[in-house]
Amino acid sequence: MSNTTQLLRFITAGSVDDGKSTLIGRLLHDSKSIFEDQLSAITKTSERRGGMGAVDLSLLTDGLQAEREQGITIDVAYRYFATPKRKFIIGDTPGHEQYTRNMVTAASTANLTVILIDARKGVLTQTRRHTFIASLVGVPHIVLAVNKMDMVNYSEETFDAICAEYRAFAAQLGVHEMTCIPMSALNGDMVVERGENLNWYQGSPLLELLENVVIDHDINTTDFRYPVQWVCRPQTQEYHDFRGYMGRIESGVIAAGDEITILPSGRTTKVKEIVTYDGNLQRACAPQSVTLTLTDEIDISRGDMFVKSVTMPQIAKEFEAMLCWLSESPLDLNRKYIIKHTTRVVKCVFVRLEYRVDVNTLEHHSSATLNMNDIARVAMKVQQPLVFDSYIKNRFTGSFIVIDEATNNTVAAGMII
Repeated sequence: MSNTTQLLRFITAGSVDDGKSTLIGRLLHDSKSIFEDQLSAITKTSERRGGMGAVDLSLLTDGLQAEREQGITIDVAYRYFATPKRKFIIGDTPGHEQYTRNMVTAASTANLTVILIDARKGVLTQTRRHTFIASLVGVPHIVLAVNKMDMVNYSEETFDAICAEYRAFAAQLGVHEMTCIPMSALNGDMVVERGENLNWYQGSPLLELLENVVIDHDINTTDFRYPVQWVCRPQTQEYHDFRGYMGRIESGVIAAGDEITILPSGRTTKVKEIVTYDGNLQRACAPQSVTLTLTDEIDISRGDMFVKSVTMPQIAKEFEAMLCWLSESPLDLNRKYIIKHTTRVVKCVFVRLEYRVDVNTLEHHSSATLNMNDIARVAMKVQQPLVFDSYIKNRFTGSFIVIDEATNNTVAAGMII
């Protein structure tokens, strides 16, 4: 990485009243990331509600009026803050099952998920569901925040029992990178400061962990993948014979002179130049947006992908995927839909529904259709071949969205198996 501050995207998930909003409020407040006027506004609201002298920090995040009135989180609210070490984007995701799709969408771009548990209640059905979604969309790091430790007298035994139960469940899902932290968001213990009450816990407070978690490995650096977004042919006197291919490097590294293969055609050529607005580069890596020029004239258009022949992706018209249905209209197996995968847009049909996952128990059920928030394994067929990797290997080339031709609405998000 360059010396610019790294960005960490993380989401918080938990059931109602686990204290997610208070936790985020505490992070923003104790890391000095809120303005004086915001603090005075929430102080006034807290007093009006009869707060016992304590400021209700959860008011910092429950942005929508409806959420404040009902005391629940509906939409994903994004908050931005920074410390000298790192920049952060927090997605506060809803806990309710009927908002599963909101969590799937937010988690798909996150480096880390903070799953909150109320120390008095332990591991709940919702805890399992949130962990399943985080593992489904491949969030690399999971933090289990055992909140409200003040309500159980900061008991180490309670904390250890909850962690043991959670680790056993997470292991079934293949979650490897996880940390348990005891905390009291209300009193600020182990959120930004260590506090006085959890001296038996040897690990870092949450903010310190967020600042130091290593995310360089979260992007696939070995497999070069470059979906072409735009063919650039400026019609000016100076550049009349320039032809460049614009796009974002989704994974891997490229250098001038490297040999590449263009898919799906399979033609090979070499990279002549890596052009950017600030001048040419010798090498570039994900997630940089660049323009590549090639040594040979080849017929290339938007949706083609540049790769290195040593690490080839799959090219196929049929594949299986895990799908989260986002639309209020159920899936119709007799209809054609459109898939948008990287920069390629093609028509598709659903060949069959293998099974639907009960997100609360993880059991598999047979199903004739999918309704909003359902997650299922499906077999799909596309009109023209797609160039893809499995989602586990590459989050960018392994994911897609499904669009309804008639309404142009996004109806599903998928992860290729």
